[in-house]
Amino acid sequence: MNLFALIFSFVFGTLIGSFLNVVSLRYNTGMGVGGRSKCFSCGKTLTWKELIPLASFAMQKGSCKKCKSKISWQYPLVEFLSGILFVLVLFKFPPTGYVEAASTALYLFVTCLMLVITVYDMKHKIIPDPLVWTFDAVAVIAAIAFNWGHLASADFLWAILAGPICAAPFALIWVISKGKWMGLGDAKLILGIGWLLGLSAAASAITLAFWIGAVISVLWMYSSFGKLRGHYEIPFAPYLILGMYVVLLFNINVFAF
Repeated sequence: MNLFALIFSFVFGTLIGSFLNVVSLRYNTGMGVGGRSKCFSCGKTLTWKELIPLASFAMQKGSCKKCKSKISWQYPLVEFLSGILFVLVLFKFPPTGYVEAASTALYLFVTCLMLVITVYDMKHKIIPDPLVWTFDAVAVIAAIAFNWGHLASADFLWAILAGPICAAPFALIWVISKGKWMGLGDAKLILGIGWLLGLSAAASAITLAFWIGAVISVLWMYSSFGKLRGHYEIPFAPYLILGMYVVLLFNINVFAF
C-alpha cells in the first residue's frame, strides 16, 4: 500500500469515525442519525468548519465556539481510532480483486459496528442487541463463505461450531450469576468473534481480552480510588474487541490448534 493510499484510508476512516460518533451518541435516544449536528450544551447548529474530523477539535481548542463548553474527547479519539483501524484493515486485507474487495468491505463494516459497540458499552455498560446480533449475522455468513470450499470436511463443522463453543461458557456464567458477573451481551459478542476468527484464534482473543482488561482495570482503579473495588461494573466488550483486533490484524494466536 503506497503513501497516498495510506493517507486516503486514514482520512476516509476519520470521516466514518465522525459519523460513528453521531450514531453512538444518538442511538436509543429517539433521535435519528440524520439532521444537522448541534452543540449538546447550547444547541448551536454546527457549521461544516466545526465538523472536520480531528482538525475542528484542535482549532476550537476542545470547546464550543458559542458557549465555550468543553467538547468530549470521545470525538477526536473515535475519529483517530477509526482512521487507524481503516488503515490497518486495508493494509491487512487489500481489495486486490472482487473476492478480496468483498472481504475488505466485510471487515470494514465489522470495524464500524465494533467502534459503536465499544463507545456505547463504555458509556452505558450495555451492548445493544441490534448491533451485536448484526455482528453475529455477518460473522456466521463470513464463517460459511470462508469455508465454503470445505463443506464436506470437519473444517466447515468446526467453523460453524466455533461461535457457540466460545460463547457457551460465558452464557453459563451469566446464567449462574444471574447477570452479576457478566452480561449476556458479552456472550453474544463472543459468539460472533468465534465465527469470525475461528476456534483457536477466538480463544486467543478472549484470553488477551482478560489479561489486558485485568491489567488496565487494576491500574485504573488504583489511579482513581487508590484501591480495588469489589462492586465496580467494568465494561468487557472493549477488551474483547481489542483482543479480537490484535489477533485479526497481527496474527497473534497462542492456541494454534
